[in-house]
Amino acid sequence: MGEMEAEAKKMLLCASDFWRKNAQMGARMERNEEIRKNEERFGKGVSPMLGRQSIRLPEPVYIIDSASIVGKKEGEGPLGNLFDRVGEDDSFGCDSWENAESYLQREALGCALDKAGWKQEELRYLFAGDLLGQEIATSFGLVNFETPLFGLYGACSTCALSLTLGSLLIAGGFADKTACVTSSHFASAEKEFRFPLGYGNQRPLSATWTVTGSGAFLLGAGPDCGRRKPRARIMGMTPGKIVDYGLKDSMNMGACMAPAAASTIEQHLKDFGRKPEYYDKIITGDLGGVGQTVLLDLLERKGIDLSGVHMDCGIEIFDAKEQDTHAGGSGCGCSAVVLSAYILKMLEEGVWKRVLFAPTGALLSKTSFNEGQAVPGICHCLVLEGPDV
Repeated sequence: MGEMEAEAKKMLLCASDFWRKNAQMGARMERNEEIRKNEERFGKGVSPMLGRQSIRLPEPVYIIDSASIVGKKEGEGPLGNLFDRVGEDDSFGCDSWENAESYLQREALGCALDKAGWKQEELRYLFAGDLLGQEIATSFGLVNFETPLFGLYGACSTCALSLTLGSLLIAGGFADKTACVTSSHFASAEKEFRFPLGYGNQRPLSATWTVTGSGAFLLGAGPDCGRRKPRARIMGMTPGKIVDYGLKDSMNMGACMAPAAASTIEQHLKDFGRKPEYYDKIITGDLGGVGQTVLLDLLERKGIDLSGVHMDCGIEIFDAKEQDTHAGGSGCGCSAVVLSAYILKMLEEGVWKRVLFAPTGALLSKTSFNEGQAVPGICHCLVLEGPDV
């Protein structure tokens, strides 16, 4: 019996070694095939990885369609007539602010699917996030879509984070159709990060106004996935790193996030070997008036002049003077709804051929703020081109 057991163990070890070597050989063959395909696409020795942080997609990933849903105040702003839907009140018929934000995500994704003529079963993956603790707006808002979900948190940069990861899976051949959804709500964010509305806290002029809204984007591997021509193409991206200048003022988020925007934009231009003028617009997410000033100053010190091409979604979405929003708009929903309603429209119509979309996020929580921690920032950017460029 002992000899038989020993022989059996020996055979198992031989079999295990055989399958391990075959798996290693298979992995090497797959890697060699990947290298060969990249050489066919870009030329020998050329990689999709650029510089320190950037990625050039082998083939464009298409934004097939999108949808934006906003609250009443956003609908009264300069872009009000461009949004797909505008709520009559910010509760959207729900019994809590958090449920209202979940409703925004659910309706935005449903609207985008209807516009593209997609069924929810066609979606391979969802990439979504919000500002609330444990991302409850996302989990409760999207649960009924029954689609594998990557829950993301990049604070107000989450729109770019979701588009980056969704497009990378498509570019890598791991999905053919993905959806990216982000949201924010003024009342739920105030309750989460600042003070309940009933407290009547005074807001300094450096403060931004969290946008009530949600944007949803459908990504596809080819231009013929929807009912109409794609809205834009994603050509590349520069994921950002965490940047901490030691600022602690949660009422001045623009200044906290501006260093991260400067870092990512500078690295992007360096990695791709481009100048700001290459883009019709370089668009940040929600720096607002204060953050815009800081960003332009930081980059000017590096010899980069953005003054002629910079635009900020937080400045565009509100009339700060007439609507009393102080420094401008902010939140996950800010860059998402402006991208869907305004930026993609300009690319579709050929007014802009190419933009750099660079939302920023402030990586704080209630706990970190109350313990006296600084507010680090992050910024991810994507190269977006019109469908006919």
